[in-house]
Amino acid sequence: MVHNLSILGSTGSIGTQTLEVCRKLGLGVTALSAYSSIGLLEEQIREFKPALAVVFDEEKAKVLKIKIADTDTKVLSGMEGLFEICHDDADLLVNSVVGMVGLAPTLEAIKAKKNIAFANKETLVAGGELVMNAVRENGVTLYPVDSEHSAIFQCLQAAPPEKSLKKIILTASGGPFFGKTAEELKDVTVEQALKHPNWDMGAKITVDSATMMNKGLEIIEAAWLFDTDPDDIEVVVHRESIIHSMIEFTDNSILAQLGQPDMRIPIQYAITYPQRYPSLVPEIDWTKLSRMTFYTPDDKTFKCLAACKKAIKMGGLYPAVANGANEAANLMFRQHRISFLDVGEIVSAAIENIRVESAKCLDDVLAADAMAREFAQNYVK
Repeated sequence: MVHNLSILGSTGSIGTQTLEVCRKLGLGVTALSAYSSIGLLEEQIREFKPALAVVFDEEKAKVLKIKIADTDTKVLSGMEGLFEICHDDADLLVNSVVGMVGLAPTLEAIKAKKNIAFANKETLVAGGELVMNAVRENGVTLYPVDSEHSAIFQCLQAAPPEKSLKKIILTASGGPFFGKTAEELKDVTVEQALKHPNWDMGAKITVDSATMMNKGLEIIEAAWLFDTDPDDIEVVVHRESIIHSMIEFTDNSILAQLGQPDMRIPIQYAITYPQRYPSLVPEIDWTKLSRMTFYTPDDKTFKCLAACKKAIKMGGLYPAVANGANEAANLMFRQHRISFLDVGEIVSAAIENIRVESAKCLDDVLAADAMAREFAQNYVK
């Protein structure tokens, strides 16, 4: 188990739960970062006493520096600050920032030969080829924090060394609008989209779950992380969120990882791998679990899922296009500028109309992302 770690995105949902795990296990924290939430970040600094804190927003960083002047924590800002975290002396970097901003620090940490526990799925969606090539070149390990990818990671440890894997089965909760028709979704509100039935997540990811974009991103992420053909990745809707994902072997036997819908289990396992320790999460009471249900996802109504499947099959930078268009559309929906169904329309239109090739460097990924965001903005004008 690691002795200390650094966290990118410590004030978000994954970041705060990571600190709960650190508190439980008695781990040290060398660095923390936030985009702009300096109130909570100050509380974290005073409790965990990191050597470094980074606020991406430069003006907010100046305010934080004044607030914690009585501590020994150094305050930096911007991408340069995040890069410095990537080179600190932590045993493990936890990347829990949301969105494309997490890609460059991931590549920087890999270059610094640091192992990463990552919940920033956009890293592998947009820059999968670059990231996995860098991982191989630098001999580092990516430990998945997403509950679905952690489940697959755990199940694969029981797989024979020979090629026996038939498919990966990703489970999806279906979000708050499971079973709804397009007609019923025309007028749903942001507030309704943010009411996830099972998981406590940040606003962007919760809306992604409602549109099923989150599951589409996870297909792309799984294809890169587990070197799997997208056609061998299946999605099933499992409303109870007890089975977090499964793998099926060539003999049609299946292994599944089960647990409470609580992110502290995969977070802790990414930190303590390959060991397991008592966690903060209660065990399942099987006598109260009356049933587990499974359904086929509706990717005609929830167009983001179909768009992501198409993007990964098209290859190259098309997943980056899908991700960038979604990030822009998701935000516009949360700002009440577009409708819920517009999100899927925009993502689908982006991969149909934008022309990209393969990524040779980070700038190529960032350029594709920028084109997709511009397309999304212009699509609603």
